[in-house]
Amino acid sequence: MGRSAQIAAVRRLIDKAGRNRQLPVLLLGETGTGKEVVARAIHHAHPRGQFVPIDCGSLVGTLMESELFGHVRGAFSGANNDKKGLVELADGGTAFFDEIGDLPLEMQVKLLRLLQEREFRAVGALQWHKVDLRVIAATHRDLNVEVAAGRFRQDLFYRLNVFAIRLPPLRDHKEDIPLLIDHFLDADGAPGLQPGREILDILVSYDWPGNVRELKHCIDRMAALHSEGAIEMADMPSALRNHVAASSIGRLSVSVAAADLPTVHLAPRSPVISIAQGQKQAISAALAATGGERLEAARLLGIGRTTLYRKMKQYGID
Repeated sequence: MGRSAQIAAVRRLIDKAGRNRQLPVLLLGETGTGKEVVARAIHHAHPRGQFVPIDCGSLVGTLMESELFGHVRGAFSGANNDKKGLVELADGGTAFFDEIGDLPLEMQVKLLRLLQEREFRAVGALQWHKVDLRVIAATHRDLNVEVAAGRFRQDLFYRLNVFAIRLPPLRDHKEDIPLLIDHFLDADGAPGLQPGREILDILVSYDWPGNVRELKHCIDRMAALHSEGAIEMADMPSALRNHVAASSIGRLSVSVAAADLPTVHLAPRSPVISIAQGQKQAISAALAATGGERLEAARLLGIGRTTLYRKMKQYGID
């Protein structure tokens, strides 16, 4: 979802990948960029069969092969019945190997055969079982680095890296943030709840290290906590409030230096100060630098005049 050139390019690749079931698709990108969303979009572009997500990071221990490929009765202690694995469940549809970089080396060999021969063998079985499925893999890791370190098979990497789609981090397409906010508010059942200009500017200025997933969690929280029909600063997660406090102090420092005003020192008594202390110090310093001119102080801080008055009252600043 988005109007940026980066997202438009991803949409074009989704359509092309959806038309070809034979080539595996490799989704690359940071955590939270929406790799499973893209995988589902590829599946639904030309839907056929089930979409089966496989969390490679959770495939640990002695039963991982059984989870993937199933087992026959008597294959091991406790195997009282035949069991289908996730790969067989995806037969006729799409198998999505999420975080493929976490798959153990011994399972990478078996996945390579699945990709090359389109067949697998259940644990304890003698016969190979043919399958018709689309394979999509995703990872936040740099697989070139993983191959060089011996943690990922080179032959499997080359087999997967035929149709690669790299998803951009949210900080590289911030123009899509307002559209994403609207989408998440609709999904939360709060389409009439819109952030004001000040709040929206804060949301767009933040770099979102957790990407779209972090933005979604932020909007979910703000939609749940808002009061009086408006989103307030207090509804924001702590990471965003810290960002606001740091930005206010940074803007003030730059503005004071540019105005050639007396140096303002903001030295806390300890290496760590609270958000409230940081905001109080920034407001006090801005008022001192502007000779008490509140409108100019608000401009230096990058906030509205009403917000400045409310904060002054909150912190007991005359």
